[in-house]
Amino acid sequence: MKQTYGDKIFSILNYVCLAGAAVTMLMPLVHLLAVSLSSPIAADSKQVFLIPIEFTVASWEHILQNKGLWGSFGITVYITVMGTLLSMLFSVLTAYPLSHKEFLVRKPIMFGIIITMIFNAPLIPFFLTVRELGMMNSVWALILPGLISTFNMIIIRTFLMGIPSELYDSARMDGCNDAGILFRIYLPLSKPVLATVSLFYAVGYWNTFQRAVLFIRDPNKWPLQMKLRAYLTSPEELAAVNMALGDYDFNTTTLKAATIIFATVPIILVYPYLQKYFVKGSMLGSVKE
Repeated sequence: MKQTYGDKIFSILNYVCLAGAAVTMLMPLVHLLAVSLSSPIAADSKQVFLIPIEFTVASWEHILQNKGLWGSFGITVYITVMGTLLSMLFSVLTAYPLSHKEFLVRKPIMFGIIITMIFNAPLIPFFLTVRELGMMNSVWALILPGLISTFNMIIIRTFLMGIPSELYDSARMDGCNDAGILFRIYLPLSKPVLATVSLFYAVGYWNTFQRAVLFIRDPNKWPLQMKLRAYLTSPEELAAVNMALGDYDFNTTTLKAATIIFATVPIILVYPYLQKYFVKGSMLGSVKE
């Protein structure tokens, strides 16, 4: 279909607006990267915008040699990978039966699940429950209490409801059980929504902060966001400034900028690999016939 002149103008405006939004979102990261690669004098005097001034990698050398930061990075990677896998498994196992009309009690169960979206558990009972289960100072306290997100589970359920019931009936006639139907038929057809929801879960686990504040007392078990918070609010957590002949190579300003980039970029790099599934999955998972 040939585009009209108005359609072309509309497309151009869309591209301009999207490009402007992308630049607006990227500028803070580029600015922080420039600060982390600049000299302390230029960073403290607010001379740096998007291009490093008096280029130096001293801050990055210090950050990458910080064993405590790498330890927190490893804990966060473990929480993100293990938490996403477990959350996806239990979300799918919950969504699958609730997507079938033949499941007679699905409406009262869904009502009870939706109630949790409206009324959250009070903080004090939540904390006491986790403590009584013996999960204080354990990475499992950052995974198990929020294993299933109601919103994400509903997205998966709605997507599964859109799969033709004839596939289910045919598989049952061929003697396939529910586990086989789920893992051999439904999940291969659900790659877009699975990739999208996996990304939602991964970002949530990567950014774990509130539960870490509540349940993790040992600094050696802090996830990356807790370590970043300590660096930003307590400059003494950063190493002492390196002095040489009355000058220095980095200070807390450049170290903070480098640490923020270090904690943010890894999860951003996941997006390009899931981009082709993201829009399709979120759209299909939000439509119900």
